Amino acid sequence: MSPLGSGKLPYMARSTSQSTSAHGEPAGARPNAPADQAKPSTSDCGVSDFGAVHGDRDARIPTPGAEPPLERIYPPSIPQDTPDDLRLDGWGFKDTEFRINTAGHVELSGSRYALAGQELPHLLEFMRDQIQLPLERKENAASPNIPPAREQPHFLAELQKVLPQDAIVRDELVRRRHGHGHTYDDIYRVRHGAFERVPDVVLFPSSHAEVEAIVAAAKTHGVCLIPYGGGTNVTEALGCPETESRMIASIDMSRMHRILWIDPTNKLARIQAGAVGRLIEAQLSEYGFTLGHEPDSIEHSTLGGWIATRASGMKKNRYGNIEDLVLDVRVVTPTGTIDRQHAVPRESVGLDMRSLMLGSEGCLGVITEATVRICERAPISEYGSFLFRNFNHGLEFLFELTRSGSLPASVRLMDNMQFQFGQALRTRKSGLAKLRSQLEQLYLFRVRGFDPAELVACTLLYEGSQSEVREQKRRVATLARRHGGLAGGGSNGRQGYQLTFAIAYVRDFVMRHQVLAESFETAVPWSQVHSLCVNVRQRVLDEHRLRGLPGSPFYGCRITQLYATGVCVYFYFGIGSEGVENPSEAFAAIEREARDEILRSGGSLSHHHGVGKLRQRFLPRVLSQGERAWIHGIKRAIDPTNVFGAGNQDPGDGPGSELSESAPEPRRGGLA
Repeated sequence: MSPLGSGKLPYMARSTSQSTSAHGEPAGARPNAPADQAKPSTSDCGVSDFGAVHGDRDARIPTPGAEPPLERIYPPSIPQDTPDDLRLDGWGFKDTEFRINTAGHVELSGSRYALAGQELPHLLEFMRDQIQLPLERKENAASPNIPPAREQPHFLAELQKVLPQDAIVRDELVRRRHGHGHTYDDIYRVRHGAFERVPDVVLFPSSHAEVEAIVAAAKTHGVCLIPYGGGTNVTEALGCPETESRMIASIDMSRMHRILWIDPTNKLARIQAGAVGRLIEAQLSEYGFTLGHEPDSIEHSTLGGWIATRASGMKKNRYGNIEDLVLDVRVVTPTGTIDRQHAVPRESVGLDMRSLMLGSEGCLGVITEATVRICERAPISEYGSFLFRNFNHGLEFLFELTRSGSLPASVRLMDNMQFQFGQALRTRKSGLAKLRSQLEQLYLFRVRGFDPAELVACTLLYEGSQSEVREQKRRVATLARRHGGLAGGGSNGRQGYQLTFAIAYVRDFVMRHQVLAESFETAVPWSQVHSLCVNVRQRVLDEHRLRGLPGSPFYGCRITQLYATGVCVYFYFGIGSEGVENPSEAFAAIEREARDEILRSGGSLSHHHGVGKLRQRFLPRVLSQGERAWIHGIKRAIDPTNVFGAGNQDPGDGPGSELSESAPEPRRGGLA
């Protein structure tokens, strides 16, 4: 009997790809493998932080006289999202949003998710209880001001020779969308504020050669370039520097979205940088493979964006982080193209210039393609969940789990507030389902003595062979019982896992009801996890009180990624904005204080979101003067005229800068 209830959260959006032949190929490509070779048998794959390497048990190394290795597969292009599919004033798909129905309850519109059309009778009440405000809906105050486009006629004239007419776009709404990501402040300004600077033109290249032509023209004519993937970043990395006097061109990579080839023998794939994660997985799965990289933004973020931000995914325990998956990148820089003839398992040839693109945040060049390691899809994928009496018990369970052997693909621990939030997203129950839920709660709270204000939940995703999953589940259950855990069942594990895909939609919904909310993350050693979580929570509460803000702040956290040496912690907090003169700045001030507390408590500046402009003021606290000088030297060597002028990772010397007196004078152009 599951004590968590049987409500479901939205599933990941269904793929828009259509069924296509496994042997579709571009003109001039060599023939594909025979049909019986196109889909290899499934087996284990992946690299663990804990040293476990999963290989193909039945694989055969090609030898002379034996059957030839499987030939490369050249998948066809598949349908992509169009601008009409995506929302311009918030997260996700245009047909999907949380809204209040005629009965006064929250429901999810559209048909992309399992939750669509169902009432969520507890969500609004839960948020009102936490924020201690009425949460009245407030319409947008004004349409954002979009500054007029600046001209560089020689640059545009040169591009018209190499790009089709529809690849050079100057529409105001398209320009605005390419001038921001998805921080709370980005969306707040879209709905209420103004943008001092946005791209003057948006370019849509379709090939590597076109990207080279764009970069060469920008270098010649003094134009600033900002690469654009899925637009999902939460570090203000896409924001245009307000002091930039040059014409700014956004390079939208969405037309470079293909899987160019799949190598089934060597388990590699060559993928263009504009490919969206959800569609990468959909097409790889048609051939029996997976990349295994599943960040929270997988529905809309791109391979190029993952590399540029040094991203991490929910299933990193099995498949690794993005740096574990990328073997090669093709990059256009102002001083030439970075490219290799072959991708090999490992090499020692001195400094690896390709690795500089990991975390470069659009400041060194444009990533156009990457060769990545892929895995055969696991035959078994199962969810699980456990309840623990409090956060300490759950944390001790996670620590021992990392010492016990290979981990499940995903392990997440939600604190009590996150657990309550998940419960608030339950649908209405009636009949036997309602009775069962009541009995489960009676058993959990009365019989087992769990405190509803203290309990926490751990969700798990197991992937692998039947025997591997069975052994992981046995080991997890044994350790959970040792720490007082109570099994919650697979359906609740799925619910907790899929909660990720609802959070951004919920954030946009509560913003319409005068609540600003955001998430941020850090990495921290095991020895400091508990103290960091306690300290950050107290700092947020104190700062909210000191500023005299209305109501109470919403605050919660969860542990999302595990390592032998520590964890990644996600924080979520929100504040009521009713009656606050400048709510966005009030929120930003508290977030800065929270980030300061994270660093004081032993956490990192970021685990996987990156730095952008949002956190660059803190760089001198985590990078030495020597490191900053060295990074600046690399920027100056690769991009001496600052063609890629997004200005990310530049701590600056303006008001609020964290630069010490001994730090070198900051340079414009980004990268510390």
